[in-house]
Amino acid sequence: MIELVLFVLGSMIGSFLNVCIHRIPAGQSIAFPASHCPQCETPIRPWDNIPILSYALLRGRCRACGTGIPIRYPLVEAITGVAAVASYVAFGPQPHALLAFAFLSALIVITFIDIDHQIIPDVISLPGIVVGIAAAFVPGNLEWTDSVLGVLIGGGILFAIAEGYFRLTGREGMGGGDVKLLAMIGAFLGWRAIPVTLMVASLTGTALGLLMMLRMGEGRQMAIPFGPFLAAGAVVALFVGEPIMTWYLEVTRL
Repeated sequence: MIELVLFVLGSMIGSFLNVCIHRIPAGQSIAFPASHCPQCETPIRPWDNIPILSYALLRGRCRACGTGIPIRYPLVEAITGVAAVASYVAFGPQPHALLAFAFLSALIVITFIDIDHQIIPDVISLPGIVVGIAAAFVPGNLEWTDSVLGVLIGGGILFAIAEGYFRLTGREGMGGGDVKLLAMIGAFLGWRAIPVTLMVASLTGTALGLLMMLRMGEGRQMAIPFGPFLAAGAVVALFVGEPIMTWYLEVTRL
């Protein structure tokens, strides 16, 4: 029952995350006006704003104008509900579970904005760095020095890669948003999570990039947002990062 309640509450927060995903790139307020159809601007009635369920009952269309509602909306709500349950199951009824859920929520917003617009808003990543460092002072969390080192090492590695690529090719291969995102990940998870995050992000990003180039026939100039892969790496580091690092260190000793 606890997990079910958490999923419902998480999906409700996911509904708010959808507002953030839609409005933040446009520079709009996430508080006003109330939720409305982007096409006809009709306010959404409370019974049409029930996470996941309303999408199914409305058959994915606005009640007023019939415009299709992107599948992303119930998907974000479901993912956020799963994130709430996973945080509780992994960390129990502790402050660390709330911090983990807040971190995952930020990653969800960043992921979908980067997919849609190829940007990672500073309004999320920069405050996220501050919150991540402040969270290190919560009892039972990582040491604040680990958090600060996570910011410096995470942001520093990607900055060095981006700067080196630019100097070699004269082109930008990685945006500043990715640098700030990895710095935020380091702030929340500490410097030890950076190798796992980068490993997962690089492997998944490379695999998907090659698949897309093979299927679409695109050349080397095809732009693929790296933020979602960094977010995926951070999720892996959050839940199973320590076992992976322990396994890797044991293997490298052999």
